[in-house]
Amino acid sequence: MTATHDVWKITTVTDAALARAALDRTVTDGQPPTLERARFLSDLSARLRHCLSQGGEWELVRCLRNDTAAQGSRLEVSLRPIDASAADPEGEPALVCPLPHLRHPTPLPPLDRDVAGPLLPEALLRADAHTATALDLLEEQQCLVRLHREELHHTNQGVLALHSELEATARAQRDLLEAERAARDETERARRLLTFLADASATIAVSLSPEAIVRRVSDLLVPDYAEHIDVWLFDEDDEPGHRRREHAAAAVTAARTDRPQHAGPHPGRLPGVDDLPPSALSPDRPLLAIPFGPHRLLGVLTLTAPGPRFDADTCIMLIELARRAGIALDHARRYEQYRDTAESLQRAQLTDLPAVPGLQLAARYLPATRGMNIGGDWYDAFLQPDGSLLTVIGDVTGHGLHAAIVMGQLRTALRAYAIDNATPGAILTLLHRMLRHLQPELYATALIARVSPGKREAVWASAGHPPAIVCSDDGGVSVLRDRPGPMLGIPLDCVYADHTTALPPGGTLMLYTDGLVERRALGIDPGIERLADALGALPAPETEQDLDAAADTVVTRLLHDSARDDDVCLLLCHVPARRQEDETHTDPAGRSEPA
Repeated sequence: MTATHDVWKITTVTDAALARAALDRTVTDGQPPTLERARFLSDLSARLRHCLSQGGEWELVRCLRNDTAAQGSRLEVSLRPIDASAADPEGEPALVCPLPHLRHPTPLPPLDRDVAGPLLPEALLRADAHTATALDLLEEQQCLVRLHREELHHTNQGVLALHSELEATARAQRDLLEAERAARDETERARRLLTFLADASATIAVSLSPEAIVRRVSDLLVPDYAEHIDVWLFDEDDEPGHRRREHAAAAVTAARTDRPQHAGPHPGRLPGVDDLPPSALSPDRPLLAIPFGPHRLLGVLTLTAPGPRFDADTCIMLIELARRAGIALDHARRYEQYRDTAESLQRAQLTDLPAVPGLQLAARYLPATRGMNIGGDWYDAFLQPDGSLLTVIGDVTGHGLHAAIVMGQLRTALRAYAIDNATPGAILTLLHRMLRHLQPELYATALIARVSPGKREAVWASAGHPPAIVCSDDGGVSVLRDRPGPMLGIPLDCVYADHTTALPPGGTLMLYTDGLVERRALGIDPGIERLADALGALPAPETEQDLDAAADTVVTRLLHDSARDDDVCLLLCHVPARRQEDETHTDPAGRSEPA
């Protein structure tokens, strides 16, 4: 890198002006950017003024260097005091101005008055030109600033408008979210009410007991939907206004008008509110009285609100629940009437056991405690013309009145067929033909056993019925598992066979229906084994002295741990161990009777 140096003494303003003019000429020849030139000359003038203000003599050192990186030259100017009395201008670094168009520095002209003097006017004019150029650039910058300011203003206006739109959108979104939350809460509440209504309806409808239905309604509604409930059920001959003093005025009005009544603060208007007497409009707590019954008024449900008021949606749900409870109560009452009728008909057709010399009889009939399984089981015992005893046990498929009626027909036909001293198998064969003809879609099982006093055997035949059980006097038990014939009434021709089993003195023959031994989870065979064990466990003296007590013992042991889902029939025929000829006499017709 090559460089040239030159030094000029600065003592007066004229020296400073001439130095600036000379440096202005050098800078102009190097053609730096306008702003660089103006900034360099402005800084140079400021330093010269500072030196003059400090006083004393100063040296201006100018250096022109070759700048290889910029492929040009650069001018460096520094000022330093000559004597120590003058203060150095804060040790400022040299001023630098790039000269890109001055590629080969030439020796600088001397800074004397003769050379720099003519440059002063030119420098003055050039300074104005520099100022004009700077002013033009400043105006351009001002125009740009003005344009940017307007653009910024429009941008700010757009931002403000955008903020306003965003705020409006946020408010609308909040409103939508609140509306959605309210709708979701309303939907969830409606879903809970509908779910509760469906579950409560299923819980109520599963029962066929009016008392159980009322109890379940109370358990479902208290305490979530009502603080207290009162159910007023009408009897068959009860008038709606009967016992009005014992019930709230709203309940009495609901019973008279057959419309829901509301007493106290309530949302909206329920039918019949304007019809309430003044005394019913100001209770201690709000009341809701709902009549129920599908076809006729069965009663009134009065509810006390759990809070300060009843909710409108809850009122609608409670009214619908009361309607469904009324249907369940109506079904339960009809079921009880139907069940009582079937049971009464069933019991009316059961035979009073005859007194037979040399034999003891005991029978039990227990109707089902659950469901409609009533009317199909029966037993019978009667004497044949030859003096033998015919014992019968049977079970008609189906339940209710129809099964009870068919059972009565079978019982009557069986007695008619037995007049000719027909064997058990022959009687079952005739019954099978009769049932196929009269009731082609109904079937029955039956077991008939003939016991003749004085004989040590019993003749029996079975039509698909559970096997009879024989217990000897020593406690030995045998189940008559000979293959039975098919059920009565099936569409097949069949002749039923007779079987014989030993029945010595002290022995007991047990006939029964499947309701005594069958369990859904276990089947029928384990129940038959349990029944045989219970019969064999009876003490012989107890069976001999009190056959009825023995029958009760057997039934209790078999049914104590299960609900009766079906009818139960049991028939015991016991042959006493000691002969009873001395305790009997012969009637005028030649038949033996107890003395």
